[in-house]
Amino acid sequence: MGWIMAVTYTPKGRLYYLDPGPHRPAVGDFVLAPTDSGPEVAQVVWAPEYVADDIGGLSVCAGPAGPAQLERDDANRRRRAEIRVSAQRLIRESGLPMKVVAVDWVDVGHESDRPTATFYFTSVTRVDFRQLVRDLSLTLDCKVLLTQLGARDNARIQGGIGPCGRETCCSTFLVDFEPVTMRMVRDQDLPVNPMKISGACGRLMCCLKYEHPLYASFKADVPAVGEPVETPEGPGRVLAHDVPRDSVVIKLTATGQPKVCDRASVCAARKAYDSRRP
Repeated sequence: MGWIMAVTYTPKGRLYYLDPGPHRPAVGDFVLAPTDSGPEVAQVVWAPEYVADDIGGLSVCAGPAGPAQLERDDANRRRRAEIRVSAQRLIRESGLPMKVVAVDWVDVGHESDRPTATFYFTSVTRVDFRQLVRDLSLTLDCKVLLTQLGARDNARIQGGIGPCGRETCCSTFLVDFEPVTMRMVRDQDLPVNPMKISGACGRLMCCLKYEHPLYASFKADVPAVGEPVETPEGPGRVLAHDVPRDSVVIKLTATGQPKVCDRASVCAARKAYDSRRP
């Protein structure tokens, strides 16, 4: 049990959850969120709220952002745009098959700490960027790190609109990428069409995993398609499963007509039938 809040470092970007501590900022306020490189300015998108769940392990908000921190954050944003242009120019001159998709610039403002520029890029092949790192370091006068992204991480950073019409899950609230398999597609009776089951990254959509446990438990409880069953309307065979409506479509033996039955009625009749079998 405790208090929790959500912040973002970029407009409409990924959410990060914090323990507000003694602070109670409102939505839209700027606060200092702890990071590996020190406190960074973030905007509150979910005001502190008391929850009954266990939230142990969350980072604690360092308090509201002052004028000095806000000014430094604006300067870092401008600097990110400038060094991205410089990096793209050097990559073009080097002829490397890579594309910069995001830049992270960290300057804590201390003379003893050298600024760090982290470039996130994509490439279809392995890239030898050792010379590029040296050129960037000399040109920008900072420490340079290059990180190659996979398809899903690229979609997370760039963001976009999914087939559902909403912003992609990975760029908003999704914390970790969990495995998504074709078995999940088949269990949900979805068409095996890459255009309909692939996300912005070109991989299987992460949302396929959201409802899969419901489909798996449903199919483990009800008779399979084609299996004979007993229903309140008489015997029949299973034609289809309707998981969203928690029902089963039965073809009645007596009339040959399809009949929609609740899962509970079919499963109860099935259990009674199985109990009478020798």
